Amino acid sequence: MIRVSVVIPTRGRPDLIARSVRAVLANDHPDFEVVVVDQSDDDRTGEIVRALAQSDRRLRYVHTLPPGLSRAYNVGIRLTTAPVIAFTDDDCVAARDWISSVARAFDADPAAAMLYGTVALPNELATRAGIVPVLPIERAERLDQRNGFRIYGMGANYAMRRSLFERVGGFDEILGGGGPLRSSQDFDFQFRAYRCGAVVLLRPEVTVDHYGLRTPEQWPETQRAYCIGNAAFYVKHIRCGDGGAALRLSRSILKLIVRQARHLVDRSRPSQLEHLRAYLDGARESLRYPIDRNRRLYLPRRPAGA
Repeated sequence: MIRVSVVIPTRGRPDLIARSVRAVLANDHPDFEVVVVDQSDDDRTGEIVRALAQSDRRLRYVHTLPPGLSRAYNVGIRLTTAPVIAFTDDDCVAARDWISSVARAFDADPAAAMLYGTVALPNELATRAGIVPVLPIERAERLDQRNGFRIYGMGANYAMRRSLFERVGGFDEILGGGGPLRSSQDFDFQFRAYRCGAVVLLRPEVTVDHYGLRTPEQWPETQRAYCIGNAAFYVKHIRCGDGGAALRLSRSILKLIVRQARHLVDRSRPSQLEHLRAYLDGARESLRYPIDRNRRLYLPRRPAGA
C-alpha cells in the first residue's frame, strides 16, 4: 500500500498535542511518517513531542518561526518524502484506520489528487456548552471540472498527492490562521487545484474527531476569521481576472444578504450583518497585498516608501 506522510501543525497547545500525535502513531497503516511543525513561543510542546519521538522513529519534530498555518504546511511538505501527504490538527484525534483510508482512496482512484474527510464531534463533547466546528460528509463524491465542483472541506482532515503540490505550488502564506488574512488557505489551494484540472474526493470513511471547542464568546471571532479569509481568497483570484471566482464570491454574499432579509422579517433568525462586514473587511484588507499572478499567490506587503 502507498506510503503516506502526515503533517501536524501546532502552536501553543501542549495540553492537546500528545493525544493527537499518539492517535496518528497508533494507526494501522504499515508505512507512514509523521512530522510535527511547531510554531509555539515556548518549548513545552517541543519537550512533549521530542519525548514521543525517542520511542518511535516514524515521528519527527521541527520548530519554525514566524508563525502561520500556511507556512507550517509548506515547511511540513518540504520535510516529508511520501507520495501522499495527509494533514490533521493538534486538536484532532484520528481514527485508527485514518491513514489506511486515505491510502485506499488514492489507490482506488489514480486520477484523484486531493481528498477531504469527515471531521466529527466526539461523544464526550456532545453535551458540552459551546461550538465545535465539524464537517459531515454524507456520501463519497468526486469534484472536478467534469462532474461539478464546489468548495467544500475542512483543514482538520485532508490529504493530497505530492505531485499536486508540485503542480499547483505552495500554500498561500498570507492566508490561513496566524497569517494576515486569517483563514481559507486550504480553500484557496483547492480552488487552484481545480483550475489545474485536479480531481478532489470527499470520503466519509476518512475520519477524525475534533476537540476544538469554542465557547459562545469565542465563536463570533472564529466565524469572522472564516469570512475574512473566504473573501480574501476569492478577491485574489478576481484580481487575476477569474470570472468563476467572482461568481462564487457573489453567490456567497447573496446568500448572506438573503439570510439577513429573513432576519429582518423573523428576528428569531440570526443576523448576518457581522458576517457581511467581515466579508467587506476581508476584501478590503486583501487589496493591500500585491499578487504573483502566475502562481496566484499573495506577496508580502511592500515596506512604506519602498
